[in-house]
Amino acid sequence: MQTVPVHHDNPLDRLFIWLFSRKMAKAIGTETPMSGYDGFVDLSKQIMQGRSADEQQAAVARVLQSLVPAPVLWLIRTLFSPTRLVCVLNAWFAAQMFEWLVGPCTVADAEVVGTEGEVRSQPSAVHIEKCRYLDESQCVGMCVNMCKLPTQAFFTEKFGIPLTMVPNFDDLSCDMIFGQVPPNPTDDEVMEQGCLQACPSANLSKSPCHKLNS
Repeated sequence: MQTVPVHHDNPLDRLFIWLFSRKMAKAIGTETPMSGYDGFVDLSKQIMQGRSADEQQAAVARVLQSLVPAPVLWLIRTLFSPTRLVCVLNAWFAAQMFEWLVGPCTVADAEVVGTEGEVRSQPSAVHIEKCRYLDESQCVGMCVNMCKLPTQAFFTEKFGIPLTMVPNFDDLSCDMIFGQVPPNPTDDEVMEQGCLQACPSANLSKSPCHKLNS
């Protein structure tokens, strides 16, 4: 029997959940009757309803940008290049700050391909043991359109720090690799991923997942 993870959100976790949920509700002009993390996931599902994949990603992008003032983003892009140290520090920060969202995670080594094709090994990856967001939703489309693609774009384009996210749909783990330029979505193999069996609206006869480009 599969063990269902139990998450014990501390006061800081609940604050982040409330803040993100409020920003998401404002972005789409709606509310949710649910509270806590359940409400956060419910709002994610509401964003997906009636919106194309591009529109879903745009909505999440607005939420992310609303959390960090534009002058701060400009300063980070201007003052910090994606050096090894900067990427390592971002991985450490993400592992500390995002556990409320994705569950237990640790900093790990990664082989990173630089902008000029050079390969270097550095501890700038975050290994997510079992993604809470994916585990709660059981939806490939939500993982890709509501998390992976907009988060990659936000860090890469707004912060100027490349990020590639590599979800594993077999064990629901994920690796966030800071310093790795993300592939073009049309070339990303994740776009060929079929629905998960536990997805409430799974189309198991169709691959890839029907929500990836809906």
